[in-house]
Amino acid sequence: MRTISPEEKAAAPPPADSIASMERPVDVVPPRKQNGRTPSGASVEAAPSSTVDPAATPAADAATAGTTSNGTASAGAAPADAATAAEAQAAGGKPAEATADADAKTTGAKADAAAAETTADADAKAADGAETGAKPVDEAKAGADLKAGGKATAEEKTADDKAAEADSVSLTKKKADRGEEWRKFAPPPERVPGRYAKLGARVWAFVAHEWTLAVLGSFLAAAVMTWPTLKNPTKTLPMDLGDPTLQAWQMAWSGHELPRNPLNVWNSNTFYPESNSFAFSDTLMGYFPVGMIGSGFTAAILRYNIMFVFAFALAFLGVYALVRQLGGTKSGAALAAAAFGFAPWRWTQAGHLHVLSSGGIALSLAMLARGHGYSFRHGYRPEKANWKWVVAGWAVATWQISLGFGIGLPFAYALALLGVIVVGHWALVPRIRSSWWADRKPFARVLLIANLGGGLLFALIGGLMARPYLQVVEDHPNARRVVEEVSVYSPPKWGWLVAPVQSRLWGEEHAGVRALLSVPGEMSIFLGYTALGLAAAGLIFSVWSWRIRAMLAAGTFVSGILAMGTAAPKGGDWSYLILYDILPGWDGIRTPGRLVLWTTLCVAVLAAGAVSAFAERVKEFAEDRVPYRPGLILRTAMVLPMVLALAEGAAIIPQPEMPKAPLAMKDLEAPFFILPSDQINDENYMLWGTDGLKPMVNGGSGFTPIGQQHMRDVCTSFPNPECVEVLREAKVKTLVIIRSRAIGGPYELAASPEAMEAAADLGIVSEERGDVVIYKL
Repeated sequence: MRTISPEEKAAAPPPADSIASMERPVDVVPPRKQNGRTPSGASVEAAPSSTVDPAATPAADAATAGTTSNGTASAGAAPADAATAAEAQAAGGKPAEATADADAKTTGAKADAAAAETTADADAKAADGAETGAKPVDEAKAGADLKAGGKATAEEKTADDKAAEADSVSLTKKKADRGEEWRKFAPPPERVPGRYAKLGARVWAFVAHEWTLAVLGSFLAAAVMTWPTLKNPTKTLPMDLGDPTLQAWQMAWSGHELPRNPLNVWNSNTFYPESNSFAFSDTLMGYFPVGMIGSGFTAAILRYNIMFVFAFALAFLGVYALVRQLGGTKSGAALAAAAFGFAPWRWTQAGHLHVLSSGGIALSLAMLARGHGYSFRHGYRPEKANWKWVVAGWAVATWQISLGFGIGLPFAYALALLGVIVVGHWALVPRIRSSWWADRKPFARVLLIANLGGGLLFALIGGLMARPYLQVVEDHPNARRVVEEVSVYSPPKWGWLVAPVQSRLWGEEHAGVRALLSVPGEMSIFLGYTALGLAAAGLIFSVWSWRIRAMLAAGTFVSGILAMGTAAPKGGDWSYLILYDILPGWDGIRTPGRLVLWTTLCVAVLAAGAVSAFAERVKEFAEDRVPYRPGLILRTAMVLPMVLALAEGAAIIPQPEMPKAPLAMKDLEAPFFILPSDQINDENYMLWGTDGLKPMVNGGSGFTPIGQQHMRDVCTSFPNPECVEVLREAKVKTLVIIRSRAIGGPYELAASPEAMEAAADLGIVSEERGDVVIYKL
């Protein structure tokens, strides 16, 4: 039987079976000494330290603490085996073979060990007899006899070793069977997920992600807060039938004309024969992809209702993303989103979709901050920068300004101011502190290229959109907003505490103060007590630094003063009117109160700092609990600020049904002029005109062109010759009078039988079609 050297034993791989590895070490029995020393030629036999009963295997295995969980021998067992083998080698014998299991020793091996022991005892007795006076034995002869005996013993053991090997195989199989039993106590093997399980895990990870929940929550909140806007989305319009009908037409026109004839998009089918008529008011051009879906009157109403809800959702989501990027907690971001997206003053602008569509401002700022690796909590971190987010931020900013200059122009100047502050801080502050290069963090070239490219795109689109507006001001001087008109819409100081009439919570409570406002729709700029109170707390208790809090407070104050227009201290001479006189395009803004959205943004971020600080204290408190989890009261306290902000933002939104156009108007020869003509009626006619988008004289906007007003005036006495001459000179083909709308007004006589007879004398053919009288010029 071949023995294994210590080197071979150390290099051998660990056993595959974890049970087989948990065995007790084999004791090596050295030969008996003769005359006080060990014979150099004697072989060393390996004997089991104990005979293990198979029935007692669990106890034996449990006592074996020197094996590891993967079935290899532990550090405590290996030295013992190595020491035993080394001791046997030092005795002059061959190293004993360590078998896989001491229990596998055969009966022949036991007999062989007993015979060897008997021989050793006999030799010991002979040596003792010699010492007591027996005849001395020649040492050389004794050594030869011992050598011959050892050779004979080795030959006898050859057959026994073969039998032992056969029995060892049988016992190893039995040991493997016992291993299968012990595997029942091991932990169950990890299941490998299948294809559908992996797909389900990915879907769940996407659905449960914070930003997925934020998007879904934003749209859910918007749908609930604007209800019942989506109850009858193809028939009704939120708030009133004035500006919403104009803006429903705007989306229809841009979606129709921009893909077909982009160079003619500014010359709309309304305000015929004026040029650049699409630039008479904010265009909502950025919504043109939605305008490409569907056509006609019903599609225009449905489209408007969807985008009305979308505007609130985007405002909520944009501020949530901004606060999270700046370092606020989820609860703080949710409070800020509710305070900004559903501020009470927004309901005074419910009929102005271009004002409600301000979510792109916050979202672009969030993307730009993320792209530059910036946050209020950690400052500028170059390692967090990502040029792709920078490009995305500039793209969203460009889209935002394409919706209109009413809020887009202040946004452009705000971005320019922010850029000057950032560049100045990066370039000058380190120099002031020590030297030009000291403490300055690197700014990657790719970020510089992304900002230059994004800024150029922003400026290019803004310039292309500004060109027709500048031409309109040149062609129509009355389109310029004079200071007197600005004063009419400037909210007084108590306007900050007046909620709009639509507010569920404060509408009736503030009715008395609201009656003092000359234009309540533009002067009720209430932010909500929740936002104001938490912002005040945020000046003292906040996660933002004192420097950031001071900047936000300054932004709140400055934007608040500008929002008051000429009602600010000193009549706005040192605030709003400076911008009015210096900044290009600022004189086109007639409603300063809409700048309140910047005040709302600063207040919301300040309030988010306070709520975030509270949330972090709750987290620290909850970490001391066992198990770790905040209680119900603490969880409720974290969402309570958002709930209160939403409660203050709840409103009662009227949902008037928009009447359809008379059937008689479907086949009118264009261009046509519909009477009665005024701001509200013309905006309704524009929505009717989405069926076919034929040229019409009618149109409503922020100002009335002189040519259109002249036509309205001369046609009050139709069919007088002057009116007919003006219409024919403008190449108007058809004049339409809607009797139900003309009753009691200056155009009522134009639909009378006498007017029809007088028109016949002038060669004009007239026709009655129900409620409509048609004159073919």
